[in-house]
Amino acid sequence: MAQRRKRSERLERVLGVPGLWATAYGNVGSSIYYALGLVAAYALGLTPLVFIIAGLIFAATAITYTEGTTSFPEAGGSSSFARHAFNEGAAFGAAWAQMLNYIITIAISAFFVPHYLAVFWEPLRSGPWDVIVGIGLVALLAVLNIVGIKEAARLNILLAVLDLATQLLLVIIGIFVVFSPTTLWDNVIWGVAPTWTDFILGITVAMIAYTGIETVSNMAGEARVPEKTIPASIRAVVITVVVMYALLPAVALSALPVSLNASGEYETELGTTYAADPILGIVDQFGLTGFTLDLMRGYVGILAATILLIASNAGVIGVSRLTYSMGFHRQLPKAMRRLHPRFTTPYLSIILFCGVAALVMIPGQTDFLGNMYAYGAMLSFTVAHLAIIRMRWVDPRGHRPFRGRPTLTVRGHEVPMFAVLGGLGTFGAFLATFVLRADARWVGTAWMVLGFVGYWAYRRKIGVPWTQTVTATREAPTMEVDVAYTNILVPVVADEVSEEMMVTAGKLAADQGVVIEVIHVIEVPVNLPVNARMPREERAAEELLQHAKAIAEEYGAQVVTKVVPGRQAGRAIIEEAAAIKADVIMMGVAAKRRIGERLFGRTVDFVLRNAPCRVVIASDRAPAGPDAAAALGTAVSTRREPRE
Repeated sequence: MAQRRKRSERLERVLGVPGLWATAYGNVGSSIYYALGLVAAYALGLTPLVFIIAGLIFAATAITYTEGTTSFPEAGGSSSFARHAFNEGAAFGAAWAQMLNYIITIAISAFFVPHYLAVFWEPLRSGPWDVIVGIGLVALLAVLNIVGIKEAARLNILLAVLDLATQLLLVIIGIFVVFSPTTLWDNVIWGVAPTWTDFILGITVAMIAYTGIETVSNMAGEARVPEKTIPASIRAVVITVVVMYALLPAVALSALPVSLNASGEYETELGTTYAADPILGIVDQFGLTGFTLDLMRGYVGILAATILLIASNAGVIGVSRLTYSMGFHRQLPKAMRRLHPRFTTPYLSIILFCGVAALVMIPGQTDFLGNMYAYGAMLSFTVAHLAIIRMRWVDPRGHRPFRGRPTLTVRGHEVPMFAVLGGLGTFGAFLATFVLRADARWVGTAWMVLGFVGYWAYRRKIGVPWTQTVTATREAPTMEVDVAYTNILVPVVADEVSEEMMVTAGKLAADQGVVIEVIHVIEVPVNLPVNARMPREERAAEELLQHAKAIAEEYGAQVVTKVVPGRQAGRAIIEEAAAIKADVIMMGVAAKRRIGERLFGRTVDFVLRNAPCRVVIASDRAPAGPDAAAALGTAVSTRREPRE
């Protein structure tokens, strides 16, 4: 579930290729458990071809996201690309369309969980129990994400591998047991089964099978070496899903061919009888009986339900990440970014958007959910493609760790053909959804209009033009400082209180015209020399220091940064303070809350006892009892004469 983070606006860069691949494939791979039935209802015998066409569009979109995300490794996806290429209004439009995607992902994934669990209790296959259980699961995920239950990255990788292995097993068994090229050919009556309109609609709905690219983009801030891990992970996802989504539908349509129903209409049981659990439909055609069939159905049912639950939870996590990004860029009111006082999670946004997901689930119309996803996703993807095209045109020499191919040169400008072709595909799919599906046209358009009206009203209220990019300002703790300082030393770690102290130091230094030295201490293990190279820790420290420097420089302060190795952080801070003859050490720390613990922890307590100068600290919460003076906004200091 959503990982409880430290109070920080920065996310640790800890995810490698396996973690990012598992996160994306957990979403993309989960889609086959419902997308196969949704698409087959429209595309009939052309379902395998539809998935291949959608896969090609997905591949082009993946290249676009790879280039954009490595150029701007931050949360936001297409919204971030649009901000850099166009303006804040375009960024909001892309973000609001993304929000619709996440809401539908939450709803449709949770809705299909009970359908697969129906192998244990048949009433779950239909209403009202599928809706009731689905809404209950969304409510449960909302609570768990608010509480902040830690998400196990290794478990996600294990489940993603298990899911892929299961799909591969089904393909292998299906090829030997039911696959028939003749049946696949006979399934198609061109222009009749399916009609060309249904064929086009099938392509738009098939795009729901390729969710997940936005997930990788929104986790870019946690990716280790983004310029390497993001391209590798997206490439692995593309290869995996395109191959699997070409093979599984071929097996499925061989097992459940197209036929005429009693009304004289063409259909496949994949889109009727097994529309709610298409993978179980494949298993039922393998000729298994008795205990073996029950065992296989139970295994697939449990695995599918688990994968879908994780995908739904990924949507909840996506909502919280996107809400944070939108709030930081003043696209949503500050309340949407408000953290729970105990669990430090964005509880208001989770409650609001999970509530919307529950509402759209009530009618129990899966085709409506699929069409709504196509509306939001195709709009968001199209904006992403346009942003990459524009950035290549106006900023050809910009920083691009990954440059997508192929490209053409037109009048001295690079034209990324992958973005052009991908954009034509996604925009065509959006137009098809808009024109052919009245439900998506009216509800989706109402969603976008409502969002833009709210955005315009909010921007007008805060006095900021709707196209201007601004970020949420940080408020410094109110602290009374009764002396002038010449040298200020600020040790920082990755938490919000350190950032608040940087704001205070920045304002103070700007007012008094002094220089701040910002340090981060790397504690070196005793089995290594003190001057040993620790590349990963040093890289993270440099990123942290640059972030801290940027905060103080917002207020006009002069800042120098330094990475300080040492055996013990407190001692290293004291030695650095003595070396620069600091007048004050300013520290932002999280107060300890458990009985018997040191007030602020080992490092701060050591600095307070041994500092050669004044120490000012700010805490995120006041401890109970006599230590309440250490609350945020109160200066706590010790005065010591410099030692000889």
